[in-house]
Amino acid sequence: MKERITRFMQGRYGIDQFTNFLVFAALIMLIIEMFIKVPVIRFLFNVLSVAAIFYSYFRILSRNHSKRFAENERYMKFHNNIKFFIAREKSHMQQRKTHHIYKCPNCKQSIRVPKGKGRIAITCPKCHTEFVKRS
Repeated sequence: MKERITRFMQGRYGIDQFTNFLVFAALIMLIIEMFIKVPVIRFLFNVLSVAAIFYSYFRILSRNHSKRFAENERYMKFHNNIKFFIAREKSHMQQRKTHHIYKCPNCKQSIRVPKGKGRIAITCPKCHTEFVKRS
């Protein structure tokens, strides 16, 4: 039996990060659906979760590796952008007590300045624009 499954899966795309996300999202939608009382919204969640499961199986069994790889790359780019944004905001929140973080008005570079120094002239390290802010 194991050999039959192995032969069947040869040449198929298999599981990647985007497929894992689809299955996890479908599971979350099914759990949320159990607590919704409005029939129309409940039906919508049910349809979306079933569609996500079907699409994940379609991706797993697909033989078109290039398209599935491109889809996964788009997902990973989006995922990494969100992950980077959250990490940056977390870092800014941790530094809030001791530093101000300003953006250069010219090039939008983030510049970290210690608090409690009064009005200071800040020079952007990237474009060398000088601007005055209160620290």
